[in-house]
Amino acid sequence: MSGHSKWSKVKQFKGAIDARRSASFTKLAREITIAVREGGSYLSFNFKLRIAIDRAKKGSMPKESIDRAIARGAGTGQEGALESLVYEAYAPGGTALIIECLTDNRNRTAGDVKYLLSKNGSSLASTGSVIYLFNHNGVIQIPGGIPENNRDQIECALIDAGANEIKKDDDIEIVICASKDLAGVTGAIEQHGVGFESAEIEWLPKITIDTQEEDGLALEKLLDALDALDDVSRVYTNAA
Repeated sequence: MSGHSKWSKVKQFKGAIDARRSASFTKLAREITIAVREGGSYLSFNFKLRIAIDRAKKGSMPKESIDRAIARGAGTGQEGALESLVYEAYAPGGTALIIECLTDNRNRTAGDVKYLLSKNGSSLASTGSVIYLFNHNGVIQIPGGIPENNRDQIECALIDAGANEIKKDDDIEIVICASKDLAGVTGAIEQHGVGFESAEIEWLPKITIDTQEEDGLALEKLLDALDALDDVSRVYTNAA
């Protein structure tokens, strides 16, 4: 892609999408509710809930709203049931998408996602036809990176806890592990007094696809449209 292209690199528009997502209390509340439903309401035993609450706090979500989301997950709220859905899609430029949703109305969500895909030159893919292009990993971001004066010791501890890769991305160090090891690796980071910005389970592409400007702009427009849906919680792409 040309240097003057208006098409943003994946990490740039992902950052913008994450920032907008943080402003959606509906999405944040649903993540908390699902986390409670899957693992209970005790933070010490539910790492996924801890992550969801941390994200909600960073998004300035009021404590009362967090408490209501927890109550809903525990079955004491009044709202309808939520369920997790994952859609796979073919997108512009031969790229692939994984679309994670949290919804209280499966038919509404399916219709909305299909409509936006069709409107933006994309289509749903059959189950399994896209997801094999990605790995489901734990991803931890450490602003400023691992302290150099204790790097060897910390890296060894992270590897022992399950870290598969440690890499630099500008001024952030990224630690990647199997999804099942995310809590253990995060714990090892905290034990060494290192702060982290986020700890997520993400779909990381095994191989990225270079996208030309026209297709890139179309993909960015689609990602923006999907993110505007409250039912869509995460969108992952193998575009580069």
